[in-house]
Amino acid sequence: MFEQLTQLVQQFGQDAVVNNNAVPNEHNDAVIEEAGNSIFSSLQKMASGGGIDQLAGLLNGNNAQDSSNPAVQQITQQLTGSLGEKFGLDSNAAAGIAGSIIPKVLGGLVNKANDPNDSFQLTDLIGAISGGGAQSSGIMDAISKYGTQFGLDQNADGKVDLSDAMAATKSSGGIGGLLGKLFGK
Repeated sequence: MFEQLTQLVQQFGQDAVVNNNAVPNEHNDAVIEEAGNSIFSSLQKMASGGGIDQLAGLLNGNNAQDSSNPAVQQITQQLTGSLGEKFGLDSNAAAGIAGSIIPKVLGGLVNKANDPNDSFQLTDLIGAISGGGAQSSGIMDAISKYGTQFGLDQNADGKVDLSDAMAATKSSGGIGGLLGKLFGK
């Protein structure tokens, strides 16, 4: 997952960082790397800190590209502070970079996870940000626990599991639509 994230950050970082006079050229690579690290660590904090609602909201449809999404705002604020602290960028320049790059990268990541033709899947995203194991299964358990109540049992087997997620990725709403039903988005 980190490779896909790095590729997206490099892709969208060209305009926000490399072509930005506020960022000294010798810091371009480090700023781009910091953006990727900031996104990854923020998603991990959401998964481990009880932010499943925020995480589900982020994965719902096109919300990842919406700068008013609370999860996007949180990640943007974290990166803004980090860029100011580590690279001495003024707050306006740091906020501009973060506000430009974060929604695009998160939107690209969610689109890749929801694309049935892409080898990168939602389970990869959840596993990577939760560290796999118990936390990953905890997120899926939460989806399963409440999912049947919200009509998320895609294959009518009485439980919501990865089979339903796979069925949802083939439908027009994708997994974001599935999670959106669960969390009322």
